[in-house]
Amino acid sequence: MTFTIDLLLIVVAYLIGSISFAVVVSKCMRLPDPHSYGSGNPGATNVLRTGNKVAAALTFLGDALKGFFAVVLARAILGDPPLETCLNSWVLCGVVIAVFLGHVFPVFHGFKGGKGVATACGILFGINSILGIATLSTWIIVAVFLRYSSLAALAAAIFGPIYFVFLFGFQPMAIALVVVCILLIWRHRSNIKNLLNGTESRIGSKKSKA
Repeated sequence: MTFTIDLLLIVVAYLIGSISFAVVVSKCMRLPDPHSYGSGNPGATNVLRTGNKVAAALTFLGDALKGFFAVVLARAILGDPPLETCLNSWVLCGVVIAVFLGHVFPVFHGFKGGKGVATACGILFGINSILGIATLSTWIIVAVFLRYSSLAALAAAIFGPIYFVFLFGFQPMAIALVVVCILLIWRHRSNIKNLLNGTESRIGSKKSKA
């Protein structure tokens, strides 16, 4: 029975991750489908290209909360184990990977998802607030000074697992976060190419509809 519940938690985490708030917010606020303009990525940065900062903020918040909620929900169902136990739990590691995969490959949106920055942020806060703050601060610093959302995301993705190991040592959860990091970097492969070519758009810029 316990094994069944553990697997169910992972499946539920994937379904939670599959809710694309870029699509939901855009529909509620009567904005274009985020797949149809800019980078075509259903994420906060692309929604910001509509000029609607509230919609972009709500998108980021929603995507972050689903990562946070999936981790917190799993911990609650498992009896709210202490942090030391969580970091060694294969179930919570599975939940972390599943909710992120849900965002990247959402079953509700034709498996065409976002790049996972906000969701990864929510996951980190769900694990530990200090870890989340440290990683989010890295994103903010790079984004504010260099105005490249993709570069900020890549920096946060790389430093997230590093911060984790620095704070808690090498635990099974570190492996899950490395998997998330690799997936996030892979989703930014076109951005990496644009950064190297000097053609990457900056935060706040607008692109014509595809």
